[in-house]
Amino acid sequence: MFQLLFNRNCMIKGFLKLIDVKKTLKLLVIAICAVLLSSCKTQEKILYFQDIQLNKNEPVVGSRDIRLQPKDQISIIVNSKDPQLAALFNLATSSNQVGSAGSGDRSKISGYTLDDKGEIDFPVLGKVKISGMTKSEVAEHIKTSLMEANLINDPVVTVEFMNLYVTVLGEVGRPGKYMITKDQITLLEALSMAGDLSIYGIRDGIYVVREENGQRITYKTDIRSKNMFASPAYFLKQNDVIYVEPNKTKTKNSRIGNATGIVFSAVGVLFSAINIVITIINNSK
Repeated sequence: MFQLLFNRNCMIKGFLKLIDVKKTLKLLVIAICAVLLSSCKTQEKILYFQDIQLNKNEPVVGSRDIRLQPKDQISIIVNSKDPQLAALFNLATSSNQVGSAGSGDRSKISGYTLDDKGEIDFPVLGKVKISGMTKSEVAEHIKTSLMEANLINDPVVTVEFMNLYVTVLGEVGRPGKYMITKDQITLLEALSMAGDLSIYGIRDGIYVVREENGQRITYKTDIRSKNMFASPAYFLKQNDVIYVEPNKTKTKNSRIGNATGIVFSAVGVLFSAINIVITIINNSK
């Protein structure tokens, strides 16, 4: 029995000699620190608004309403205490109207399409230039014009967008076209409508492509920084295209997937060729 205990103790001592306890603990600490640093680095890449100061008032820079451009389509409805008089200034409704707005009753509202000069042909008033105006400015302009011409004394003018939209592509939950229904739309709102960025979307790789006045310009924004609010692309315009760039993990997986597909295709072709050769040999015997 004593001999067995002695042998066991010798084995334990020999095993402990093989293990450098201090070195093992050091490696363990390094591994834990590496994991923590990696976690912090991941948070820096993913978290939004990292440099925003809480409870501090900041001016809203570049806030603007959407202004109409040629080829935009809008509805203009005039109301009055005298419905018959107001009807003279409203387009006829049609359930089959192209470019109808909304659903239900609104789907029957006919709209005006701005021509290349930014004008519309308004009943009685004739040609009216509204390009460059906001919805509220168009409503006020039509109201003033009707009153100054003594056509109607108490007009209430309502203006709505009909075919204005932005397009969101790339690493978002629901890529697609999204209608603009209010005076302002921000980059954050558009991304929200598209289901937010996926885990593979680069937070500092958000592009906004804009075409206006015959020119195209591309902005790049970083959703992790408050500087995004000062970007010309933060307040969107109609027809803007938003693209969220994929990160290296997504692109790498895509390459691996394509390579795997090519390999399997090649293997399939090879086996098919072998089967054909075997069939020919068997038939020749």
